[in-house]
Amino acid sequence: MKLIIVSGRSGSGKSTALHVLEDLGYYCIDNLPIGLLSPLTREVLQADDAPRRNIAVSIDARNLSSDIANFETLYQSLQTSNLSLEVIYLDAAEATLLQRFHATRRKHPLSNQKRSLTEAMREEKKLLAPIAALADLHIDTTDRTMYELRDMVRERVVGRQEQQLALLVQSFGYKHGVPVDSDYVFDVRCLPNPYWDTKLRSFTGLDESVRRFLEDQPATVNMLQDLREFLDRWLPGFHNVNRSYMTISIGCTGGQHRSVYMAERLGEHLARSYNNVQVRHSELINAKIASDQDNSELNHDS
Repeated sequence: MKLIIVSGRSGSGKSTALHVLEDLGYYCIDNLPIGLLSPLTREVLQADDAPRRNIAVSIDARNLSSDIANFETLYQSLQTSNLSLEVIYLDAAEATLLQRFHATRRKHPLSNQKRSLTEAMREEKKLLAPIAALADLHIDTTDRTMYELRDMVRERVVGRQEQQLALLVQSFGYKHGVPVDSDYVFDVRCLPNPYWDTKLRSFTGLDESVRRFLEDQPATVNMLQDLREFLDRWLPGFHNVNRSYMTISIGCTGGQHRSVYMAERLGEHLARSYNNVQVRHSELINAKIASDQDNSELNHDS
């Protein structure tokens, strides 16, 4: 039997994640009181079809604070040979969560006449810390659309076979900040920058001209080889201790050229050894979203 616990701050996408799991055959329960989790698993494990059952529950800050504080004790009690347990924690930047609440006009579950929305969000983060600390997978939804989140849950969580390490290799730009869900962060800003070649500036690390430029640089070849050897040596250790998810972030200045190229090459290399490897380019996705919004506003104005 497999049990997935979905948690995270309000507005981070828990409902979206739960809906994906429901569509994929999981029996889903939203906002389950923590005190009912053990009775639920005992009941299901006694069923004849228990080995084939998949259950997902959402646990949020509406639970009793004392129950959340004791989540680690519950988590340890659920570690049995008959139960495969995973905890997924979703979060987003405070400004993004504020924007989402204002856009939907929803009321935060912890806000009241004496507590502002910002104060409620910060209190919620503090309250859920015991669950976040035990999460197998942290998902930062700040720059992810609802459709991206659906794909990520579908591919990383459901697409992963049991005891298989799911890898995400993502490029990013340091000027936009390091992704908070990173396990490994590698800085490739020491490599020659195609940006300073005006003929290459408008292209990205996905384009052949940029790839040729970087592959002609000995430093690029050496760094790529070093990163391959490092990951080949150390990633199996995480698999051996039953780690389920790893996120490898590659950063350059703007997240357009060097980091994109390196993430692509590392993703190709890791895919030869691991069955669940995703490659994501944060700044390219953000640029496309911004472009689509501009085009939509232009068409609306016209």
